[in-house]
Order: sequence, then C-alpha cells, then structure tokens
Amino acid sequence: MKKVLVTGATGFIGNYVVNELLKNECMVIASSSNINKAKEFTWFSQVIYKAFDFTLFDDTINYFDFFGKPDVIIHLAWEGLPFYKEAYHYEVNLPRHFQFISNLVRNGATDISITGTCFEYGMQEGKLSEDMPTHPDNFYAKAKDELRKQVEALQNSFSFSFKWLRLFYMYGKGQNPKSLLSQLDKALDAGEKVFNMSGGEQVRDYLPVTKVAGYIVKVALQKEVTGVINCCSGVPITVKELVQNYLKEKNKDIKLNLGFYPYPDYEPMAFWGDDTKISQVENKTR
Repeated sequence: MKKVLVTGATGFIGNYVVNELLKNECMVIASSSNINKAKEFTWFSQVIYKAFDFTLFDDTINYFDFFGKPDVIIHLAWEGLPFYKEAYHYEVNLPRHFQFISNLVRNGATDISITGTCFEYGMQEGKLSEDMPTHPDNFYAKAKDELRKQVEALQNSFSFSFKWLRLFYMYGKGQNPKSLLSQLDKALDAGEKVFNMSGGEQVRDYLPVTKVAGYIVKVALQKEVTGVINCCSGVPITVKELVQNYLKEKNKDIKLNLGFYPYPDYEPMAFWGDDTKISQVENKTR
C-alpha cells in the first residue's frame, strides 16, 4: 500500500484527489492549515491528518519525517488564488514553496508531483504542448513557472521522480463561488431570467474536477511519464458552448446576456491543451 501525502487537501481539487487515492487503496496523509475545515470532509476519518500552515515554515524541521516518510507526494497547496496578478505569488509563495519541496527532497522524498497552470504558456494561442517555451504573463504564472524550473534544477543534486501537472480549466461541486458555472448555478437557483456573462467566444479546455483528480492520481502513482504533463481534455470548446451544454445537461433554461462583461486581459482568446502525454499515462495505468 502506497503512502501518499496530499498538501492542500481541503481545497477544491484536494478534496477530490484524496477521495480518488482512497479508491486506489492508498494510505493518505492529508494536510491543510485548518483541521476544523478538514473535519467537514467525508474522508477525514479515513486518512492520517497533519495540519500544516505554510506561513509557519521552518527549514530546521525535517518535513519528510514530519509527514511520516510518504512514498509519493502530491503538492497542491498554494495560497492567494484566484488573485493571479498579485506580486505575493512571486515574492512570498515561490520561495516558501520551493524551500518546502527542497526540504522534503533533501530529507529523503523520491517521488513528487506538483500542480502548475496553463497560464505558464502566457498569451500563446492554439494547441499548447509541453515542449513549447513558457511566457508567463501574471505573477501567479511566473511564480509557478519559476518553481518548476527550480525543482527541475534540484534533480541535478538529488535523485527523485518529478511530475509537473499543468492544470487547464475545470468545474464541479465545491469550486470557487465566483467561477462561471458557480455563478450560473446561483442565478438558476434564484430563478433569475437573465445571466450576465462575457461574449463567450473564448476557446478553452475544460474537464470536470473528478476527471482532473483522476488524472493527478494516475500521474502521481506512476514513474514512466514524467516532467511537464498537461492535465487537459485536448478538446477546444467556446465558453458559450460550455454554458449551453451545462444548461442542457441540467435541463435548465436562462437567457444569456452575452457581452455584459469584458474578456479578461490575462489570458489569450483561444487556447487548449495537447493531451498526448496525459493519454499515455492513462493508457499505461488501465
């Protein structure tokens, strides 16, 4: 039975990752900063819970021992989202999270998976593959991109398996209440007749969070496909189509007030992921 540490376990993705690991009969060490929040999750009694607040990081502590010497580490934790443009991602989060990963590696960790972001690609459009150069355009993306580079450089001094999962877009129960589909659900529940949104012509890559969690676990529990791996569907879809399909699945109807909000300036109009590597992982783990 593999012992797997999940940081950020009480986050939107973390909750689903913990449940997926339990389905795979893993011993899960779940970590977050708030034990009271963790106790609200159905998995709490099935895991070893270790509270950890990244603001209290102390490099004199052996965190590999602290977390029970896990076989596999899935690092999801990251503070301050969804405020992508804030400098603290680079100035505070980046050094703190690198020190944490470095501490684990120096003390014996040999298998680490970390979530990155499609924003690392910057304003590039079209199908985005892992071998493309990165051009991050906001502080969050710059911090994640630099963290990946720093962890890769660690491999020059320490031997460990490293997988970097570049997350694209996802949706599902528990996501940020300010996200598009959460706002849509709120409008439907309130019986509103009109839903305000952008023009909806942006082309994106979406997956349900359950599928994302499944991919993260499959990637983490294997060592054949490593490095940067796009966690994506590989299927481009407009935001308007996503909303229309969501309404059809729920058998709901609401008038879409397209163009009410401007398009965001921190992402390109049309991009989606190349799913070649994630498909290789899925094929190997069937």
